[in-house]
Amino acid sequence: MPLDDPRPEATGASSVAPPDALLELVDELNARMRHHSATDVIRLALKEITPIRLVSSFGAESVALLHLAAMVDRDIPVIFIDTEMLFTETLVYQQEVAERLGLRNLRILRSLEADQKDPDRTLHRSNPDACCALRKTAPLQAALNGSNGWFTGRKRFQSGTRAQLEFFEVEAETGRIKVNPLAYWTPQDVADYIDENRLPRHPLVARGFPSIGCAPCTSPVREGEDIRAGRWRNTEKDECGIHFVNGKMVRTGEIK
Repeated sequence: MPLDDPRPEATGASSVAPPDALLELVDELNARMRHHSATDVIRLALKEITPIRLVSSFGAESVALLHLAAMVDRDIPVIFIDTEMLFTETLVYQQEVAERLGLRNLRILRSLEADQKDPDRTLHRSNPDACCALRKTAPLQAALNGSNGWFTGRKRFQSGTRAQLEFFEVEAETGRIKVNPLAYWTPQDVADYIDENRLPRHPLVARGFPSIGCAPCTSPVREGEDIRAGRWRNTEKDECGIHFVNGKMVRTGEIK
């Protein structure tokens, strides 16, 4: 049964248990797609979860999911959050990829409060969680209001917190369904797909950045390190405004 009634707007409040019907839908979708391709997952999500949007950082591996989605439907709303702290290379790459793939519904968003709450752009030094909440998480949640789900490029191999990732999951705090078409892809799968389809690579990948976020909080990864070791180096932070407590995702770092 397609999910076509928009979820209520996120309030930033503590997590609320999703309704049983939503959990059952997600379990059913995961069971149906267990042995299917990423393209099949995208097609099914577009049919069963509406409205739905795709969120992309236009980072190191983003072009693979964007290309898959564009082949299915170039009119999928694609959300790009410009934190105004990104590498110049990312901004140039975003324009190149959007044009190359013919993305017809690209939405570039920025924080409406960053100039007021972080005028000197130093919040990331004292409170990186608050910086992510201000510049990325809050604009993203606003962009997703009225939607029932969103596509992400997350994969199991990227970090320990993603090791059990499924194609479909429920965001307890919003009731939206998060769709991860590339959940089971390996690093080699991503590299092969990009090479076989002659897709442009983010220029920072060749300079030792296998995972790319905001410039102040991203550093090159040394040989033998985890792929995301360069994100918020020397801190316990692992996600943009999302942390795991007792196995559950909770938002942190909100600033007033």
